[in-house]
Amino acid sequence: MKINKLLVGLLTSVTLVMGSAQAAELSMVSGDTGNGLAFLRTQLDRFEAETGNTVTIVPMPSSTSDQFGQYRLWLAAGNADIDVYQTDVIWAPQLADQFLDLTDAAKDVVADHFPSIIESQTVDGKLVAMPAFTDAPALYYRKDLLEKYNKPVPTTWDEMAATAQEIMDAERAAGASEMYGFVFQGNAYEGLTCDALEWVVSNGGGQIVEPDGTISINNAQAAAAIERAASWIGTISPEGNLAYQEEESRGVWQLGNAVFMRNWPYAYQLGNGDDSAVKGLFDVAPLPMGDGEGARSAATLGGWNVAVSKYSPDPEEAIKLALFLSSPEVQKERAINQSNLPTIVSLYDDADVAAAQPIIPSWKEVFLNAVPRPSAPTKVKYNEVSSLFWSAVHDTLSGNGSAAENLEILEADLSELKGDAW
Repeated sequence: MKINKLLVGLLTSVTLVMGSAQAAELSMVSGDTGNGLAFLRTQLDRFEAETGNTVTIVPMPSSTSDQFGQYRLWLAAGNADIDVYQTDVIWAPQLADQFLDLTDAAKDVVADHFPSIIESQTVDGKLVAMPAFTDAPALYYRKDLLEKYNKPVPTTWDEMAATAQEIMDAERAAGASEMYGFVFQGNAYEGLTCDALEWVVSNGGGQIVEPDGTISINNAQAAAAIERAASWIGTISPEGNLAYQEEESRGVWQLGNAVFMRNWPYAYQLGNGDDSAVKGLFDVAPLPMGDGEGARSAATLGGWNVAVSKYSPDPEEAIKLALFLSSPEVQKERAINQSNLPTIVSLYDDADVAAAQPIIPSWKEVFLNAVPRPSAPTKVKYNEVSSLFWSAVHDTLSGNGSAAENLEILEADLSELKGDAW
């Protein structure tokens, strides 16, 4: 008996040693705060229980600019301490050379995600990050005011502007002196790139730089779309809209001083808060389309993804973690508990998700019309591309040159920046 017990003890010790040798110690960075960080930890605890691996969260500053700067420093130095990175939708393509290709590992699941999101994370045929959750803007509208004036939800930009003007004028005549028709993100920053990309794509004007790297922005449809937006300033939109970012737009809207707003999903729950003047008075719809050939609704993709460092000492286990964090199970829990929008199409028809977060099914049509920013074709030059684009658009909105003139200059600047290749 003693010999048997000794053998059992030795076998148990060997098994534990072998198990611990196979387990990986992984690290991932996250800029989540508060509830987001706590939720991530619960998911990682489950991953640890299922795999035997351990995962340490390396917290990052909440500023996305600071996060991206740190990522670039670590990856440029070949830092092997971080296995998995949480990346903004426009970051992974800029860092593609530093991340593992997930194409083969994800081949059985990519079809479950919105195609535009997979496209946004694909560089030269290489899938550089797995989608974790996503974001796209919609048209917020005052359903009480549309009903009051017997107006349908607009489906074109011209219809939106006409409805906005009519209701704004009527409400002001009735004493609402601070009412405006439409607020959006008009400041000279990345947010304007998002807004203006929607105007251009929705008018059949292309994607600034196409997936094959072609510079397409200097065309008549794009110029017409931006001129249309310029006509809103000082009419249905306040002059101050030229300095608005997301929060300034939401501030005007949430005080009850706008008929329409373009904004991201985060504004939905805030707009229905107890301190909101528009609580229960609004809804959302896909952004309007332009006119002419190729007109469509278009919403710029936001969101976050999971990439694996090519310097990871445990690439196979790190890839497992990336696939886990992008899985339907985790995305469903994230949608229910965090109201983050899934990248998996089927979850928009999930009864549990709809019951917990009624906002989420409303966004399915928005994502089917989503368009990525041109970060995949322009790679490390994307930030400069975006800056040149938003500057040209802001000049036009401000009355500094026509859209046609500014887009011609933009095309020349982008061609110089591109050189022989992006």
